[in-house]
Amino acid sequence: MHGSESEPGLRPVILPRLGEVLPQVVQRFTRQGVAGLVLVRTDPLCPIEAERGADAHRGVLERIAGLVRETLAQETEDEGDELVVTGELGHHEIAVLLFRTGREGDFFRSELPRLAVALRQSLKSHGRRLVAPYMRQLPSLGVGYAACVRNPQLGIETQLRELLEQGRADAELEERLVAREQRRGLLGTILAGEVSSVYEPIVDVPSRTVFAYEALARGPMGTAFHSPLAMFGAAERESLVFELDCLCRRSGLEGAVDLPSGTALFLNVRPTTIHDPAFRPEELVRTLERTRLAPSDLVFEISEQEAISSFVHFREFRDEYRALGFRFALDDTGAGYASLEALIELEPEFVKVDRSLVAGLDADPIKQNLLRALQSVAGTIGARIIAEGLDTLEELTILGELGIDFGQGWLFGKPTPLRAEENGVDDPSSEDLL
Repeated sequence: MHGSESEPGLRPVILPRLGEVLPQVVQRFTRQGVAGLVLVRTDPLCPIEAERGADAHRGVLERIAGLVRETLAQETEDEGDELVVTGELGHHEIAVLLFRTGREGDFFRSELPRLAVALRQSLKSHGRRLVAPYMRQLPSLGVGYAACVRNPQLGIETQLRELLEQGRADAELEERLVAREQRRGLLGTILAGEVSSVYEPIVDVPSRTVFAYEALARGPMGTAFHSPLAMFGAAERESLVFELDCLCRRSGLEGAVDLPSGTALFLNVRPTTIHDPAFRPEELVRTLERTRLAPSDLVFEISEQEAISSFVHFREFRDEYRALGFRFALDDTGAGYASLEALIELEPEFVKVDRSLVAGLDADPIKQNLLRALQSVAGTIGARIIAEGLDTLEELTILGELGIDFGQGWLFGKPTPLRAEENGVDDPSSEDLL
């Protein structure tokens, strides 16, 4: 990836360090008398280097640098009069230095803030593409600005250092303000219960009819929290995952009042679910009675990637609920290191195979062999496989040939609310989908 991205808007640029262009900075600052700075803090991207290596981190920074240059070309009046550099050693930042004469009063009042806003908007609009595949979404990168007038009594290096410190402080303040608004918005969403659910069909491969639906959470339409990825990402940063998770489970159950007869409901749960008072067996059974569901209609879906600190405690939770008729599914199997251990320890009724093993299955003999092996392991504990991420009929056909029981994906339609009775639609569980 390093240095190879060519998508419009993401063309990578290798930036010099500030020290490498210091003579140019000194010359321009001395000649024109006013230096302006727009600074992008890239500290939130440091985990990429720690987890994926220096080349991956450098490649992402080069994409962002390319985006900064493109934004400058669109926004600055004197194109080419700016310098774009990476910060000093020990600082993770991209700095834009601009130079003007003292007679340009609008420089600080309008040009610099306008450029800072444009950079924020560019970063937001490109979002995930800047950091894929290393992060699920672009973290908030603070963008600040500052300016200073040349004072001959002080050394230029001293003034530049103060300029950078002011820009960093402004960017950090902007990050804190964004974080404050994000927390307020998310907390308001949780307290108001503004989470709804859509349902994705899980299809019986041989008959191609609906076997079950998975409840998927959605935040308020038109907000930054509509995407579950963004919503839970914010919840993790704000330590509100438990509260949001409880709300999503409740929404998934309440929206399932229209669940077609004869189908099951897959409900995502986390290990911390055992601490939710509303999810204790007696309370959960009462909730199911209100939604006209039986325990046997509900399948608890556990992510393989979730950190289950103690299999012993979780098995106790599983056994307590299984005795009442609830079933379990292991999600994302094949996407992490602990798949087989979790499969053996949890002994679920269903094993959901990650889409990375399903995409292009029809043309990949290795994936087919891996699925056969996983199916053999699942069979020893009486589990049935659900292949996620189905996009094509060819993939579905191969699943049938491999004897895989169930499939899930956009091949069968995008997730929607369950409103079959309201809309006068026949029970989809009895229809051939394909």
